[in-house]
This record gives sequence, structure tokens and C-alpha cells, in this order.
Amino acid sequence: MPATLRKTVITVAILNLAYFGIEFAVALWIGSVSLFADSVDFLEDTSLNILVAVALGWSAVSRARLGMVLAGILLIPGLATVWTAWHKFVSPLPPAPVPLTLAGLGALAVNLSCAFMLARFRSHSGSLTRAAFLSSRNDSVANVAIILAGLVTAYTLSGWPDLIIGLGIAVLNADAAREVWSAARKEHTLASD
Repeated sequence: MPATLRKTVITVAILNLAYFGIEFAVALWIGSVSLFADSVDFLEDTSLNILVAVALGWSAVSRARLGMVLAGILLIPGLATVWTAWHKFVSPLPPAPVPLTLAGLGALAVNLSCAFMLARFRSHSGSLTRAAFLSSRNDSVANVAIILAGLVTAYTLSGWPDLIIGLGIAVLNADAAREVWSAARKEHTLASD
């Protein structure tokens, strides 16, 4: 099982890194807070899955400690989003709705693929694989919201849907970080006894 899991998380890391480049470029091109937040999240997912692949052979205590570190890593995209949102809040210009929607659809396809690949491992190796699975699952929810923001933006020509969804992605990441932290603390306590 560890060899299959390692291969899966490496595949997920490669997919995330590839789509990070695409989504980040589109976010800069159209000035989208939600795509920026999601692209940074793709980069975070790449790091997360690489760390999971590396730590699979570690002791339970070491994996639990890394799980706590990963909880902190899950907060990084949210902080970057809040910073970007602050700048956009001053003048909420709408991003181009068609590229926003199309980039959201592409991100959804990548994240659903990753979530399905990771679903069978979500309870294996504790908080590490749980973090990887939750990250992909939450990203899929965020991508649906980005698609909706693109559609609403096309109708209203307002920058607010993009800004609101970007901040919502930050909240999702914070909740995932809390869940991973709790699981890692529990694992650490059990492994230390």
C-alpha cells in the first residue's frame, strides 16, 4: 500500500504543479482574487503531496509532527488571499468572466481527479493523507464557487463575486487546517503514550 500511495501522491503533486502555472497566469491576466487564491492553493497542494510522499516511511510520532506543520501550511493560501483581497477591495474591478469560468472548470477537473485518486487513502497514514484528501476535496468545492462567480460576474459585471469567493476559499483552507491540526494532535498523543 505505501508504494501505491507514494505513486498516487506524486501524481497528484505533478497535476497540481502543472495547473498552478496555468491558473496563476490566468489570475494575473484577468486580475482575479479567486483564481489567485486557488492558484496559490495548487502550489500548496504540490508541496503537501510531496511531503506526504517523503514522510510515508517515518514513525507515527514524526508523521504526526509533520501533520501539525502541514496544518500551518494549509493556512498559507488563505493568508495570501486575504492580502490580495485587501488590494482588490479598494477597487473591485470585475475579472473577465469567460476566462474566470474556464479556468475554474479546468481547476475543477484537476481537483476532482486528485480527490478521487486520494479518496481510497484518506484514512491511511493518518493526518498526512487526510490533509492531502481534504485539500483536494475543498479545492473542488472552491472551484464550483469560482465557476459560479464567473457566471455571476458575466451577468452583473461586478468584481464582488470574485472577491467574496476568494475570501471563501481562505475560510475553507482555515477549516481544513483546523481539522488536520486536530487529527495530528490526537495521533501525536496516541503515538507518544
